[in-house]
Amino acid sequence: MGTMSSTSIAILVLLGLLSSAYAQLKIGFYSQSCPKAEKIVLDYVNEHVPNAPTLAATFIRMHFHDCFVRGCDGSLLLNRTSSNNRVEKDAPPNLTLQGFDFIDRVKALLEAECPQTVSCADVIALVARDSVAIIGGPSWKVPTGRRDGFVSNQAEARNQIPAPFSNFTTLRTSFANKGLNVKDLVLLSGAHTIGITHCNEFSNRLYNFTGKGDQDPSLDSEYASNLKSKKCKTITDNTTLVEMDPGSFRTFDLSYFKNLVKRRGLFSSDAALITDATSLSYVTELINGNLSKFFKEFATSMEKMGKVGVKVGTAGEIRKQCAVVNS
Repeated sequence: MGTMSSTSIAILVLLGLLSSAYAQLKIGFYSQSCPKAEKIVLDYVNEHVPNAPTLAATFIRMHFHDCFVRGCDGSLLLNRTSSNNRVEKDAPPNLTLQGFDFIDRVKALLEAECPQTVSCADVIALVARDSVAIIGGPSWKVPTGRRDGFVSNQAEARNQIPAPFSNFTTLRTSFANKGLNVKDLVLLSGAHTIGITHCNEFSNRLYNFTGKGDQDPSLDSEYASNLKSKKCKTITDNTTLVEMDPGSFRTFDLSYFKNLVKRRGLFSSDAALITDATSLSYVTELINGNLSKFFKEFATSMEKMGKVGVKVGTAGEIRKQCAVVNS
């Protein structure tokens, strides 16, 4: 009995290890089940993003916000099912997020080709990568096999997605909670080189930084004056769009980091990157390096982020429609 018991345990352990090995993300996950999947995504991105290049920033932000809440599981895409069921889309960090219809159209094409095979979580990851690459930014490896989550919660998104007013300690903790380090924080913040935002996301730095009608002293005064005179003319403006990397927001380059050391980071969370010695050293290293080095290191951090908290194997589901769980 003792021998049989040990053998049985060994077999169970081996099966468990094999199951775990086969349930990991991998490059070409859909090569057998849906061989055209990644080409379908790429073709759609190539057809539409060049006509609206700001979508690249939209999708990299979407991927980031999805991964920071319950892992990269497409929970950000879910619609509320009742007035009391507030979802991630309802959280302040996501109220200005667009592009959901684009993801739905890509998913519809994939469903027509291979029903209930390609996850919405993978669609976000692939669209983000392809959108950035098509505008001349870096590309990175996207192993697939993510599965879609069942739950989307407004409070979790509000509490876990780093806010634009975060200080460095808060940012470092938020990233560490997802298995990402300070170098990842700096590199991923570099995506702001193609970002745009609304005045209300940072206008307190211009008009009411400490609640006394003052301006953030860490913000370059000339830059602040230009913002107040030409863009955000009142503290209540919540519609005007502002480039996060002035004069270069359509180009994925190093100018975002160069602006940081000039004290021209738009968000408090941008400015925070030069308040810590380790973070500042990474910023300085990037500025003094070349673009290809930034692209390579950014790609590494994106690959790392894309694996945060993923559901694989039999966890979750493959949604038929990205906005609703399967019935």
